[in-house]
Amino acid sequence: MAITDGNTLLPVNYALMSSENQRNRIGSLARFTDLRTLAGQRRAQAQRKMNLVGIELLKQAMDNQITADYVLFDTWFSSPKMFKTVIDLGMVGIGMIKNTVKVHYRYRNKLMSDKAIYQLLRRSQRRQHDKYQYSFIVEAHAGDYTFPLRLVFVTKRGHTNKFLVLASTNPGLTPDKIIQMYGCRWQIEGFFKVAKQYLRLDRSQIQSYDGFCAHFALVMMAYDILAWQQRESVDYHSMGDLFFELNRDLTDITLIEALTQLLVNLVSYVSGKIFIEKKINEFLNEFFDQLPGSFSKLLTA
Repeated sequence: MAITDGNTLLPVNYALMSSENQRNRIGSLARFTDLRTLAGQRRAQAQRKMNLVGIELLKQAMDNQITADYVLFDTWFSSPKMFKTVIDLGMVGIGMIKNTVKVHYRYRNKLMSDKAIYQLLRRSQRRQHDKYQYSFIVEAHAGDYTFPLRLVFVTKRGHTNKFLVLASTNPGLTPDKIIQMYGCRWQIEGFFKVAKQYLRLDRSQIQSYDGFCAHFALVMMAYDILAWQQRESVDYHSMGDLFFELNRDLTDITLIEALTQLLVNLVSYVSGKIFIEKKINEFLNEFFDQLPGSFSKLLTA
């Protein structure tokens, strides 16, 4: 799960899914199975259905004061139940719905799948728009609860005879707005690309579940730092450029070298009995001057 303002994306939470079948799991058995521990709770969560876990992550974000106007999700999570949950939480859900005959919507007083609705519109020769094909409001069902849903049919890139369907729980949104907002979800794919290409997300040899949870958390924090640096920079560097630039800054002076210089100068001042405020300030200024520019600016701000 990540949050974005359309410019900067920050991953905020995750769940590493597993299997109820022990034979399908990699690694040794868990040392902690007590559900009162964080390790036990993560393992129990990993074996629940992914749609339910998605709702849990959404509620956890809100409990930690991470709120948003829109919730964007792909076809894996798009279901009438998910849309209803987003409505109950006071937000607008926008997702790409599954092209399946198992889910029906009420259109013109008939229960029809999205594919059947599309074929009906094609036969009626309804006018298509420049940026999308069709857009209309249907009635979705989640148990005994019904609610309006705006569907937007978009041509699948490279396939003139195939289509994608976007849905919004706010029927007042224009089709162009729905397409624009859903486009922001693609940023999470960029996160996975950077995490794998530069942050070694998929190159870990960790075999334990707890170890990989920690590894994933560190990768997310590293990405957050890169995203923050990119947002603060006046130049529009890519994540890869920022990664290598930060590496170059770190190699200018190592932490051991910095601490060694600090201790050597401190000992010399103390041994010379000139440990006064003026000398301390001179020493600190000299120390900051030898740090890389980006770190020196942060420490002296």
